Amino acid sequence: MRYLSGDEEKKALEYIAKATEVAQNATCERSKCGSVIVQLDEIIGSGFNSPPQDLEDQRRCSYSKDSYHKKVTDKTCCVHAEQRAIMDALRRNPNKLSGSRLYFIRLNDNGTPSRSGEPYCTICSKMALDVGIAEFVLWHDQGVCVYDTKEYNALSFQYGLNGENSTVPSVGRLADSPHNSD
Repeated sequence: MRYLSGDEEKKALEYIAKATEVAQNATCERSKCGSVIVQLDEIIGSGFNSPPQDLEDQRRCSYSKDSYHKKVTDKTCCVHAEQRAIMDALRRNPNKLSGSRLYFIRLNDNGTPSRSGEPYCTICSKMALDVGIAEFVLWHDQGVCVYDTKEYNALSFQYGLNGENSTVPSVGRLADSPHNSD
């Protein structure tokens, strides 16, 4: 990962502003998020979070995450902004996805952009990695940060292991886990 500066940071903030505009369309009742995918200074896909096809009968925003069975690993209520942006790019610009950059933003309750925490969504990171997106961009307190998508996926997985002692091979020491037993 690296933090951007100068003209590169300025350009990234423009795309984060575009993702903010997209996020205004989100209908999720838990959070409003937006994402744009850029290749060669062109937005090739965009998305916001909402129920599948915006169908009210598919809305799960009011469900408690604790109410799901333990085997249900995706406890989100809506299609993620990143997923929608990837599907949009696959429909409109499938040949431009490889090597692209994905920008993500979440809005606060006032509808203004909110700084991101650490990478944590393995659903989106795996999907981005699988379609060839090269980089993930988040706006942190320290500035605009670009992650290699492999690194972003590893950090998301690490976050899911839930612990300071948990790391994955591409980032550091492998955590002691029942899945890692010999």
